[in-house]
Amino acid sequence: MTALHLLKERDQQANKPQSKRQELFAKAEAISADLARRGAELDIEGRPPLDEITTLKAAGLLNALHPTDVGGGGLNWIDGLKLVRILARGESSIGQLLGYHYVNSQYPYWAVENQQRAHDLGVETVEKSLYWGAAVNPRDPGLTLTKSGEHYLLNGKKTFSTGAHVSDRINANAAFSDQIANLVLPTDRAGYVANDDWDNIGQRLSDSGSVEFKDYAVYESDFLFPLVEKDAAPAVQATFNTPLIQLVFVNFYLGTAEGALAAATDYVRTTTRPWLTSGVEAAREDPYILERIGEFRATLKASAALADVAAEAVQSALSRGRNVSERERGEAAIEAYTAKVNATHVSLDITSRVFELMGARATASHYRFDRYWRNVRTHTLHDPVFYKAREVGDFELNGRVPEPSLYS
Repeated sequence: MTALHLLKERDQQANKPQSKRQELFAKAEAISADLARRGAELDIEGRPPLDEITTLKAAGLLNALHPTDVGGGGLNWIDGLKLVRILARGESSIGQLLGYHYVNSQYPYWAVENQQRAHDLGVETVEKSLYWGAAVNPRDPGLTLTKSGEHYLLNGKKTFSTGAHVSDRINANAAFSDQIANLVLPTDRAGYVANDDWDNIGQRLSDSGSVEFKDYAVYESDFLFPLVEKDAAPAVQATFNTPLIQLVFVNFYLGTAEGALAAATDYVRTTTRPWLTSGVEAAREDPYILERIGEFRATLKASAALADVAAEAVQSALSRGRNVSERERGEAAIEAYTAKVNATHVSLDITSRVFELMGARATASHYRFDRYWRNVRTHTLHDPVFYKAREVGDFELNGRVPEPSLYS
């Protein structure tokens, strides 16, 4: 049974109307459970998750954070990040993709001064259930924009673009002489090329290969806001994409670890044999296995609570709109980065140590239990966690907040 059928069945069996929030969370749980059942197969295939994104669209999850006045779910970031965590329990890459879409598609609401522009983008996104990706990795050489008659031409390559094949819209930054263009581009326009070169050990469904723009036509309507000087400081509110994307990382790391622990406990119940000298008839009664499960569970709950506190801090600062100060933004970012440091260590530890619960037979390749660790290990290298720890330490010791950037 497909995830779409599961969702329809759940809707049909509902005995009473649910609030929009309850409905979205129930659908996320159903999709996550379906992804968990197919997890090993999906990891082996490692293909762009076109069907999975279609399922998220049908469930309304892509529009969960959009305002209700444009037809969205009206959820805040605290709930949105919990949805990311739920989906990552089933498949880490799908949690990542949902979180990236949230940041990319919500960015206009706080970054664009022309709120009518942001409103129009929201209306189009909800009406068409568009998935938003991005090609803005600051460590790539970048994209260049040149004038060509009444429009522009975009050229260049980005090495990493999560959701390269599944995106309907893509955020991109390009150099135009001494200025920077911030663009929202349709991926079905001639000149956009998504390459099949994502072959990493983890996050195999994140569709994170390179993209190229080859004489891609850009029009004035594609500009998110007017051209800006390269060294122009953005408005404080416009820099919230960084703490929010870091919280996306936090939550899909933790969701992945929660998924690993759930898979391990199920394996212990059904498959693991008791050790010779354990004195118990079933592995689920082994005191050492019970102790480790208890420790892992307690650690994950504490890390998730820290993540939720950080989400509340960032949501609170973001809700101040144009009145938010640099200091308020920085203090909220520190909460996010504290959660990032913790979640990185916790998720790497648990996803590798669940094998201690299951035993040697669990290392058989067809189970693909190592995918949980591979997924976390791959993405936690996105930006070195010790730089985040340094920022947290600098704040604690010296009271300094991070200087805003695409990493801080």
